[in-house]
Amino acid sequence: MRLLHTADWHLGRSLEGRSRQSEQEAVLAEIISIANDEKVDAVIMAGDVYDSVNPPAASEILFYETMKQLSHGGKRPVVVISGNHDSPERVEAASPLALTHGITLVGRPSQGPLTIAIPSCHQELVISAVPYPSESRLNECLSEMNEEAYIRSAYDERLSVLFHSHAQAFKKEAVNVVMSHLFIAGGRESDSERPIQIGGAYTVSPSSLDVGADYVALGHLHRPQSLAFGQTPGRYSGSPLAYSFSEANQPKSVTLIDCEPGQPADIREIYLKSGKPLVRWSAKQGLEEVYQWIEAGRDKQAWVDLEITLKDALAIRDIQNLRKAHEGLIHIRPIYLEAENDELFTRLSELPLQDIFGRFYRQQTGGADPDQALVELFLEMAKETEEESGGVYATD
Repeated sequence: MRLLHTADWHLGRSLEGRSRQSEQEAVLAEIISIANDEKVDAVIMAGDVYDSVNPPAASEILFYETMKQLSHGGKRPVVVISGNHDSPERVEAASPLALTHGITLVGRPSQGPLTIAIPSCHQELVISAVPYPSESRLNECLSEMNEEAYIRSAYDERLSVLFHSHAQAFKKEAVNVVMSHLFIAGGRESDSERPIQIGGAYTVSPSSLDVGADYVALGHLHRPQSLAFGQTPGRYSGSPLAYSFSEANQPKSVTLIDCEPGQPADIREIYLKSGKPLVRWSAKQGLEEVYQWIEAGRDKQAWVDLEITLKDALAIRDIQNLRKAHEGLIHIRPIYLEAENDELFTRLSELPLQDIFGRFYRQQTGGADPDQALVELFLEMAKETEEESGGVYATD
């Protein structure tokens, strides 16, 4: 049996206001092609279909069109679970219709695993499909003691009981898989993941998923990575696109798993080519160096986070010209040389507070002026801070 494992599509997500819709369409089309070219028997999607509980209509259309093509007219089973970004009800909403096309949509943790017939290889897939298991979605209070250590322990113990309970329905003659959307202790995070654990409370130990499955398919962490659950191999397949600059130059992929009942799984990573890369530039030689890079065509099709070392303050006109020269510039962060920075700070300290706020606001928004109501709100907050700090504005 050949499985394709993917997760964390985050349909509807943007990058600092820049739409990623066309990139998401391209990468999902690529995943469909991989499923067809590799003759995949079933697809498992481990959560975070959408980036929010109320996604744009275009994102929902893209999801359903992708499901239709991945299922290959109902000949290839597809199993999808909800992640922490998803609304369980929204993910499950089309279940009655989806099931007629071989697509299983699971919004909330259930009491038992799924048993799915895989027609292309005449085998069964038993899958412990556990969507993002928060306390509310588990529909229970994990600990009456409001202390992190107790909550963490109770959460891990509850998940261990759930996975071990599901494992009792595993079959020797079937392929058995655990699939969930959670944070495993030891996993490497990126900035683009909205934390699903508060103070470590929602962290699960690898031993809790060591239940004798053939493979553990995980979602939530955007960096593709392998983990071990006793003798069972497992992976975070990662997101198909980079969603923050902490993922700059990070290759994206899907995972193929070839497995037979009672035999070690063979795991292969297939890298994705679609979508714009996210890159970081550090221009130590100032504006001239940046324009040299742009003229040379460096990272022409990428989203760029630019850090630029300067002696003088970066003018709004300079920012506008840079953005015209390279449409992919997302952040432009000036770093001033220390001596000049001290002089600039001295000049700024002589300005009225509302003028300093106005300069800051224009720098952050690319030249927009704050309206009077916002200025007044800032001054009111600054006054409260001054009173609380004994009459001195905090400057650090």
